[in-house]
Amino acid sequence: MASGTTMHSFTVQLADVDRGVYQQLELRLARHPSETVAFMVTRLLAYCLEYREGIVFSDGGVSSADEPAVLVRDLTGRLVHWVEVGAPDAERVHRGSKRAGSAAIYTHHDPARVLAQLTGKRIHQAEEVPVHSFDRAFIDAAASLIERRNVLALSITEQQVFLELNGSVLESPVIEHRLA
Repeated sequence: MASGTTMHSFTVQLADVDRGVYQQLELRLARHPSETVAFMVTRLLAYCLEYREGIVFSDGGVSSADEPAVLVRDLTGRLVHWVEVGAPDAERVHRGSKRAGSAAIYTHHDPARVLAQLTGKRIHQAEEVPVHSFDRAFIDAAASLIERRNVLALSITEQQVFLELNGSVLESPVIEHRLA
């Protein structure tokens, strides 16, 4: 763990009605000194919205050129899904999509700017890579509520996120954008 890294724990009650996923999760996230709280919140939401067997936060996802923030491996250990957070460059998305066979992006930035920097660039199966965004006020509000130990209930229904975080209730649409 990098010097200056802050550990955060999350007890998550996940109810993703859209995908039929219901789980109780105990997660520990190491927040790298260069990582904003908004990025960490988006990384946590990406993990929950992509939750499936074999999902993990990567060891060096925030500062690694070789791994995304979140990834999914099958039972044999083969990488099957690459999940970027923030505003990744096109080469990184291309490499991840090609390596894993599928990819997704979750951003807390202006989605129009993220799309503009990726559109027209060489990205493996670009038409299959969704870019998900949230209302910026939602991300900022959630970031302001983060503590070292957190309890949250996250419900997703009809592409709407309902988040109860440390006693406060927030909501946002999950807007899906396409590169191609």
